[in-house]
Order: sequence, then C-alpha cells, then structure tokens
Amino acid sequence: MAPVNILIVDDREENIIALEALLHRDDIRKFSTTSPNEALKIAWENQIAIALVDVQMPEMDGFELVEMLKSNPKTRDILVIFVTAISKEAKYAVKGFGAGAVDYLYKPLDPYITAAKVDAFIQLARSQAEIREKNIELQNFAVVVKNSADIICAVEAQTLRITSVNPAVEKILGFRPNEVVGKSIVDMAVEDDRAHFRKKLGEVIKDNLQFSVFEYRFETFDRRAIWAECRVTYRNKVIFMNISDVSPQKSFQEQLIKSKEAAEYGKKVKETFLANMSHELRTPVNGIIGLTALLRKTETNEQQDGMLDLLETSSQSLLAVINDVLDISKIEAGKFNIVRTVSNIRTTVRSVHDLLRFKAEEHDIEFLLEIAEDVPEYIMMDTLRMNQILMNLLSNAIKFTEKGYVKLKVTQLQKHGARVKLKFSVEDTGIGIPADRLAKIFDSFEQAEDDTTSKYGGTGLGLTITKSLIELKGGDLTVSSQPGKGSVFNFTNWYDIAAAPEKKVEPRDKNKALPLFDDVTILVAEDNLVNQFMLTKILKEWNIQVEIVDNGRKALEKLKELDFDMILMDTHMPEMSGYQTAKAIRMDMEEPKRSIPIISLSAASYDHEQQQALTAGMNDVLPKPFMPYELHEKIEKLLAGKKSFVTA
Repeated sequence: MAPVNILIVDDREENIIALEALLHRDDIRKFSTTSPNEALKIAWENQIAIALVDVQMPEMDGFELVEMLKSNPKTRDILVIFVTAISKEAKYAVKGFGAGAVDYLYKPLDPYITAAKVDAFIQLARSQAEIREKNIELQNFAVVVKNSADIICAVEAQTLRITSVNPAVEKILGFRPNEVVGKSIVDMAVEDDRAHFRKKLGEVIKDNLQFSVFEYRFETFDRRAIWAECRVTYRNKVIFMNISDVSPQKSFQEQLIKSKEAAEYGKKVKETFLANMSHELRTPVNGIIGLTALLRKTETNEQQDGMLDLLETSSQSLLAVINDVLDISKIEAGKFNIVRTVSNIRTTVRSVHDLLRFKAEEHDIEFLLEIAEDVPEYIMMDTLRMNQILMNLLSNAIKFTEKGYVKLKVTQLQKHGARVKLKFSVEDTGIGIPADRLAKIFDSFEQAEDDTTSKYGGTGLGLTITKSLIELKGGDLTVSSQPGKGSVFNFTNWYDIAAAPEKKVEPRDKNKALPLFDDVTILVAEDNLVNQFMLTKILKEWNIQVEIVDNGRKALEKLKELDFDMILMDTHMPEMSGYQTAKAIRMDMEEPKRSIPIISLSAASYDHEQQQALTAGMNDVLPKPFMPYELHEKIEKLLAGKKSFVTA
C-alpha cells in the first residue's frame, strides 16, 4: 500500500518536531516547512493528501495559505486540519471551515486525539484517492465505450431488454440509441436466429458465464442482415455485450471455404482423371509389352526381330512419358514417397553410366565417369530415385550435346561422423542455356528455347521432376551455363554412411524358362480384350487352367459356380470394380472361397490406390505394365505349400 503524504506547516520548528513525533508511523510520508510559500511549492510538487496547518504565522496566516491551496485545482482536494492555540470561539471555527479546513486540533495537542483524528483522515484520504482513481477509470471507460467501433450495451437478464447502448449502434445497425433502449436484444437478431439466440443467452445466465462468444445474424434499420460477433459477460443480473460487425470477415471466410472446396474438388477431379488416365494408358501399354514378349517366343526372322525391338522401344518411351506426367502430379499432390535403403552408390552410378554409354556413342561424344576415392561405397538412399535423377540429367546432357563430351563426376564435399555430403556433377559441351532462361528450365513443360521440343523432343518435365526429387531428398540443385559452350548441373545432399549389407539370394534370371504349375485353376477378371488374350496365353504356357470374365459381377457368379485356386483381378471394370468385388468375396462368400488369394492387376499409379486394393481384401498388387516373371513370382508366393510344380 502506497504511503499517504502529509504536510506539516508551522512557523516554529519545535512544533513541527512535536507533531512529527506524534505522527511516527510507517504508512505515511511527512513533509514539513516553517514557510507558507515553501508549503505551496511542496503541495504543488507532491501529491499531498493531508495538511496540518498552523493558523498564526508571520508571513501568511493559515487561513490565507489554505485559501490559496483550495483555489488551485491541483491542490484543492487536500484535507486541511488547522492546528491552533487561539480561542475555540465559533467565529474562528467558521472562518477556518470557510477557508476549506475539515477539522481543528488545539494546542496543547492531546496525543490520543491527534493520532485518532489523523488516522481517521488518512483512511478518508485513501478512500478519496480510490474514488478519484475509479472516477478517472470510469471516465476513460466512458470515452472508450462512447467512441468504440463496436456496439457496447447492457441488457437486463430477466427481461433481456437493453438498458444502455453506445452510439455505435447507429453506425452498425442504423438505429439511434434511444430507439433501441428498452427493446429486447433478441429482437435485434433476424427472425430465423431469434429462438436460438434467446436460448444461448439463457445458457449464459443459467451457467453464470463470465465470458462467452457466439455469432448470429442481426437485422439493420434498412432490413439488411449482417453477421454479428457477440462477446458476452454476465454479472450481477446484467448481461454486458460487445457486438462487432463481422460480415466482411464472414464473407471472406465463406469465399475461402468455397475456394478450398473448389480446390479440393479440382484436386480430386485431377487425381481421378490421372488415375483413369493411368489405367487407360498403362493397360494398353501392358498389352503391347506382353504381346511383344509373347511374339519373341515364336519363330521370327531378322526383320521381324528388328520390328519387335522398335515396338519394345516405342512402348518403353510411351511408358516413360506416362510416368513423367504421373510423377509430376504425385509431387504436386504431396503423395510422392522417398524410401531410403542401404545402397551401393558406386554400383548405382556405374549402372546408369553403362546404360547410357551406347546412347552417347550414337551421338559420337565422349562419355566420362569420375568417382572420387573418398566417396563411400554404401550409403542410405532411394536407389530408384537416384537412378531417375542421374538418368534425367545425363540423358538431357547427351541429347543437347553434338560434339565434345559429357562427364559425370561424384565427389565428397564434407564428412561428419557417419554422415557425408556428396556432390554429383553433370558437365557437357552442348548447346548451353541462355541466362534469361536458366530460371525457367525447372518449370513444368518449359525448355531452354521455344523450338527445343521440335528439334530435340521431350515433354519438358524431366528437369522439373529432377529438381523436385532432389529437394524431396533434402538436397540442392544448381546450374551454370554458357550458350554454345555447355552446361554444368550440380546437386548436393547429405547421406548416412551404411555398412555393407548381407549377400542376398540371387534373383531369378528373367530370361530363364519359368517352372510350370500342376493342377492350378485361375479366374481372370479383366475387361481389356488384349490383356485377356495376353494373360490367357501366359498362364496357359505355365500349365494353368484359365477362366475369363470381363467385370466383377460375372466374377462373383463364376466363383459361385466353380472352384478356383486364385483370382487375378483388374481394379477398374464396368458394372462392378475390382475393389467392390474383393469386398463382396471377403464378406459374403463362405469358406474356403472367402479366403481365395486375389492379386490386383492394377494400372493405378498412386500409393493410396494400391493401399485401397489391399484394404478391400486383395492379397497383393501387381502394377501394370508388368513382366511375365513378376506375375509368376507372385502366383508362386501365394500358392506356396498348396500346389506343386512340374519342371519346365
């Protein structure tokens, strides 16, 4: 608690000392002087609450001093107690009270009376100070309320009628304050919201809520509806409300919600389109690749072998373009996964170099590879995506280089414990990239020049995918180039050094004859005629009996009629999809048919679509296009222990 300031004014020093001795306490701060002029200065400079003033002083008597104090707004509220030795006649008391005193102390001073009176006036001074502070606070609040941009009102809890409201009601709702005072606050809401608004206010009163926020529509003077945010406090049977017009924010939120819904709808439409496109494109490509493999098993002459090579190359090129478009869509949708495993970086880099060496020789350019000695052999990386990155960068370099060389260089930049920072550089002496196009070459469907596609081919997606893959892996991709002299693409990233993995079982030779099955019957649900033919041909070569249907409904009917060891099912089929069919088998069929192994032969490119197949009850997924040996491995795995094999 702040001490109370007391001023003692007496022309005799011994009287001041006596009074100070009587007023010795911790909750007051004493100021004293023998000069009335000095007393005025002290009162002006300090917040004096109580003044003990001697009446008889030579320069200026106490009456004159008090009159001067009371004439100044800054000192007028000082509680003055006259200390006097003159007569107690009424005329002197009247003169003193007329000057502004609140009491008298008569000399000689009685210690008990003096202490009691001073204590009483200290309490009075404290009360007055609190009242002044409250008044100032109330005045400030009144200014805030009056000038607030929000409606501020008090509402009687029992009747819900407005008892007071600030001028903002006219600006927001168009009503003058005197037009709404006495009316029910519930009537301010639009008719459809009134019942709920009344119920909400009832809950505030019932639960004695100190604070609550809710939104309702209010009706303006000109019959417009606005959204109002009501911030409510309930105290002493009065509801205090702060009402803001949030119509602009509400409109903006609604627009955002609509935009979000439109974006999500567009995203869903795009994903659905891409999923369908993936199925519609991959399915015939799967047929082309499968038929090509079947034709190679027949007797062909040299010319036909060349045509088959061209057919295979064309189908692989088409598949690469499909994969590029789908990779971009996956990256944009945030559904592209990076899977790091223990990998031999040196082997990976050499494999990519070996694959493209013949392409470089066709262009009659040198194809160089440098791997620094300090580059570790095994690191944690996504081998598939590293292949994709290097293939894109090197293929581009070879494509745009007519003479000179293309060099792939791998170096170690830093090493910290079990982590290493590697730098991959692809340098060429090709056509180069103009400075004003460098920033654009990583944009989708953009190339260095407008006629690049017509001259060199390509979709303009390779570098976009490469940059996205590198950034998804946490790396950085940079490029420097000079037109006519060549380009250098560098990408760097940190990798965890790994120990050499245990030797794996050698994979089956893809070109080796596959073992035949003994007494196996498979139901194939596939609506594409080419794939029906291809699958029938492949399965029969493996000594498998085959039944073909072209939709899910027919698959269920056939499964009820006959027994099968397995079902190969396309996911996208008319009348009843593969997902629906698998669920029906798992839920509606009796054992053992309920547990029949099902492999999804899906052209779906998204991970969630493949997961959807497994969730529907399928045992495994084989994405289209696939090689025959991949299908054989999955059939063999699911039938392991149930069926025997015969030698080919």
